[in-house]
Amino acid sequence: MKLVECVPNFSEGRDQRVISAIVDAAAAVDGVTVLDVDPGADTNRTVLTLVGSPEAILHGAFAVIRKAAETIDMRHQHGAHARHGATDVCPFVPVSEVTMEECAELARRLGRRVGDELGIPVYLYEHAASRPEWRNLAVVRKGEYEALPEKLIDPAWKPDFGPAEWNDNIARTGVVTIGAREFLIAYNINLNTRDKRYAQDLAYEIREGGRAKRSGNIHPDYFRGERVRYRPSAGIWPCGICDHVATTADELRGHYQEIHNEDFDALLRRFGQNIENLENKIVKKPGLFSHCKAMGWVIEEYGCAQVTMNLTDFHITPPHLVLEAVREMARDRGLVVTGSEIVGVVPYEAMLMAARFYQERFGGSTALPARDMVEIAARSMNLSDVTPFDIDKKVLGLPEAPNDCLMALKTRDFVDEVSRESPAPGGGSVAALAGALGAALGAMVSNLAINKVGYEEQSAELNQAAVELQAIKQRLVRAVDTDTEAFNVVLDAMRLPRGTKEEKAARKAAIQEAYKTACRVPLETAKLCLQVIGHAERIGRLGNPASVSDAGVAALMACAGVEGAVYNVRINLPSIDDTDFRAEMNAELDSMVTAAREGRDAIDRYVLQKISST
Repeated sequence: MKLVECVPNFSEGRDQRVISAIVDAAAAVDGVTVLDVDPGADTNRTVLTLVGSPEAILHGAFAVIRKAAETIDMRHQHGAHARHGATDVCPFVPVSEVTMEECAELARRLGRRVGDELGIPVYLYEHAASRPEWRNLAVVRKGEYEALPEKLIDPAWKPDFGPAEWNDNIARTGVVTIGAREFLIAYNINLNTRDKRYAQDLAYEIREGGRAKRSGNIHPDYFRGERVRYRPSAGIWPCGICDHVATTADELRGHYQEIHNEDFDALLRRFGQNIENLENKIVKKPGLFSHCKAMGWVIEEYGCAQVTMNLTDFHITPPHLVLEAVREMARDRGLVVTGSEIVGVVPYEAMLMAARFYQERFGGSTALPARDMVEIAARSMNLSDVTPFDIDKKVLGLPEAPNDCLMALKTRDFVDEVSRESPAPGGGSVAALAGALGAALGAMVSNLAINKVGYEEQSAELNQAAVELQAIKQRLVRAVDTDTEAFNVVLDAMRLPRGTKEEKAARKAAIQEAYKTACRVPLETAKLCLQVIGHAERIGRLGNPASVSDAGVAALMACAGVEGAVYNVRINLPSIDDTDFRAEMNAELDSMVTAAREGRDAIDRYVLQKISST
């Protein structure tokens, strides 16, 4: 399913009536889900997170931009956060089955409509930018709202859409910057001080843009030192990373390459400096993290200073690594990081990366259930320090069962549902559940031994097996419902009209394809269950002998899953006219059943041997 996230930021964080009106405008659009509303009184800014299909999200974004223009007057708006419009920024983010270019095209379509219908100037940024220099939001927003009267009449700042003028309407709405970007994590780290200088000092250290290099009184507080400058006329070429001072530009180039593996000229370009014009210019020290934009501020409602940042590629710069760097630097300065905060939502993958990092530090299992891993990450990062961190609202993409699915039922209710007179859920769903339970048991056996005394050598292998079993478990849990869904596809095809020759042909084709789907779904279940048997046999030998019976039960359940799923494939095969398809299926099924029984019998013998010898 195609899904796009949209994260409009509004220049209002105090008036709840205005915030509610904007949220309601989004929620009223069919197909748009409001995932998160995050207002800030001191920043006077609200971050709204929406998700939906491309067309739905396009209409939702326009609705909220229009409502913000109606309800926010920028002539009276002030806050700690940079801003230049009632809807300050409105990025589209690809979530599922959508490319970045498709999101960029959504940005262009929205920008054209906002400019034409609302008369608001629009700039495009990031992947939708019409100019290379406008990819950077900070460049587009330079000077903020107060700079607009002069910028809008400057030909160099002609908007991509909408009027290039300053009038009463634009004085009220400001401009809007619309774009397409990777998933951005808005992340704040909290300090045990109200002094903005310390937060800003730490922000300069971590941000990609770096800071002015200083010398002298830089310990413990770097910002108290004197700025270091280039003096080419005196043969003084200081390094921005260490204390080396070269006498020529070429010598400094060689130093950067040999000692720091950095390109000096590329660093100068990054900092907007020209090697021909460096006399008395400040030497820049590179920041620790790429894809990190950071600054320091004080949030009075929290009673603390924060290092606030946007992480624009969490695969390269994830929040937990930034947090650990700030924790270390804060300790060196005599400060304490009290916790951190996610603004808006965070991808499940980022939380999983954090949980694995913290678990690996002490040798713990990284193969716990998804929700457990998220809770570990949230506790380790103290994400509830200043506001509650609600996993269900804050984590996007958490592998959870939908509320209306079979696996969301209580165990007794599920068993009752199977026992009713309806043909589904039936054997296919039960086979998938058996395999999921086998995978869960296998993961348990691994987790019971990981990092325990006497199992140090095999812990890595056990952990990897548990990680794979957790992934298989999730897929089999989903298969409990997909098997029932596949059966319903057959029923739907049978209900198609058959009054005309064309309708009969279409119905027959649909039924044939539905039966093939009804074969493929349990076939995938059988393959997954077969993998569980292989894992169960291995971890039964590697794990604690006291858990060997659990490994045996895992294999028995998984074998039942294989054979039960195979039954569900075979019962559909006679209804399929494609002889090649049937022959291919039968050969694969025979092979899987044989392998499953051999694996089951092997671990059965091993378990009985271990039990009888105790």
